Amino acid sequence: MLNGKRITVVLPAYNAARTLEKTYSEIPRDIIDDVILVDDASHDETFSVAKRLGIPAFRHPINRGYGGNQKTCYTEALRRNAEIVIMLHPDYQYSPKLLVAMAGMIAYGEYDAIIASRILGKGALRGGMPLYKYFFNRCLTFAQNVLMSQKFSEYHTGYRAFRREVLAELPLLENSDDFVFDNEMLAQSLYFGFKVGEISCPTLYAPESSSINFSRSVTYGLGVLGVSWKYFLAKQGFASYELFSREGKRLSLDPATDNLSNRSSSVTIQ
Repeated sequence: MLNGKRITVVLPAYNAARTLEKTYSEIPRDIIDDVILVDDASHDETFSVAKRLGIPAFRHPINRGYGGNQKTCYTEALRRNAEIVIMLHPDYQYSPKLLVAMAGMIAYGEYDAIIASRILGKGALRGGMPLYKYFFNRCLTFAQNVLMSQKFSEYHTGYRAFRREVLAELPLLENSDDFVFDNEMLAQSLYFGFKVGEISCPTLYAPESSSINFSRSVTYGLGVLGVSWKYFLAKQGFASYELFSREGKRLSLDPATDNLSNRSSSVTIQ
């Protein structure tokens, strides 16, 4: 705990057997109260490794995508009474050593959400980010800052922390189950007035780290621009979208009325 706040780390996992133990070993358990893993129908031993390590885990019977994985992550974290939730990829691309700093910025009331930027400083290229990804990251971020009237160094990091109220109030079930989920969630946080901050983060692109290929990166980039354009139109009052509606579908904390597809056949270990 920090400042009396219960902190949970969620691990959205897909084929992370080779890096899960290393990632888990560096999570500061004197501060972090709970760790949850969601295995998105991996083809390797991810779920078995989680079981061996004693990590509470949930397994999707079919692959639901990166966004679908996060929806389960956040639902289960809230059900386990998390007050601060941090998403950490179990492929060791992001350093678990930043967990305390990210949690502290929320626990002491400075921000409602924190994103760990690979672009602040010189960590991205030094950590092995492909040059084409760095270039498109900078271009997309510039366009998004213009459309959304923000000044973020990047929108595309997968290392994020949220206050409980953010996860409970955002219409997250209106979001994609694919990679653009991250961008939609950040746009929603800004649209509904939550305070979002950044922290500099080193990153490591290793052979075992997860990464989307060029064609999927193009699809993602077009999706990101679409989210930013919708944000602009909604903010200006020119259009309305369920993505930015307070009446949009939110995560359900009642298992009896669960609105996550395939959730009922997930497997839990304690």
